[in-house]
Amino acid sequence: MFFFKELNKYKHIKGAFFSKKNGTSKGIYKSLNCGLSSKDNKKNVLKNRKIALKKIGLEKKKLIIPNQIHSNKVIIVNEKSVNKKITADALLTTSNKIVLGILTADCAPILFFDKKKNIISIVHAGWKGAKNGIIKNTLKLMLECGSKLDNIISCIGPCIGKESYKVKKDFFKKIINENIQNKKYFKKKNNEMFFDLKKYIVNKIKNFGVKKILFKSFDTYKNEKEFFSYRRSLKLSQNDYGRCISLISLK
Repeated sequence: MFFFKELNKYKHIKGAFFSKKNGTSKGIYKSLNCGLSSKDNKKNVLKNRKIALKKIGLEKKKLIIPNQIHSNKVIIVNEKSVNKKITADALLTTSNKIVLGILTADCAPILFFDKKKNIISIVHAGWKGAKNGIIKNTLKLMLECGSKLDNIISCIGPCIGKESYKVKKDFFKKIINENIQNKKYFKKKNNEMFFDLKKYIVNKIKNFGVKKILFKSFDTYKNEKEFFSYRRSLKLSQNDYGRCISLISLK
């Protein structure tokens, strides 16, 4: 489990990013796989979700995780949203009766919260969602709900590192077509091109006007002991992969 000590300053927030350790799943899903869309035993996945909730003292609340599709769609949820199928890549709430969750395996999980008001959101941000506005849409909705830019704090969790995210020319063109300045997110090495997803996301948040951006230098692809990785599973010719969970809730 990973969290930012900065979060301890704010008594109305509880949130954390989880590794793949200390769960009940076996094989390629060992051990804290929280993805129900994986081919893992569903009972183990549900147990793992309960383990994560209990770890940060949220086991008495209902968890909401959307069906993630790499979109720019943000949904406002509350206790009435529990057990409903929600397709989105970000959730926002003002309710302290639920827990917001996101699943990742190389993409970046992002927690946003207002340090003064009871407004929180969680985001699943891969390159596609970030490029198409998932971050902007989430922050815009927070402002519409009453947040102020100066009060919003962002926490970026573990994602694939810049030395591991090898991309092709068509990918490069898609990002450059958005803005020629986006060349700064790419690096060439041995005739191969690599993309800095974390820096791309950090600047998306910064450019919107959020000043407080917390992050650490993780690499989900390289760190096999700690994290699941979609790209690593492809390299190893595995037929599936586990998902790490990130959680945030209002106390």
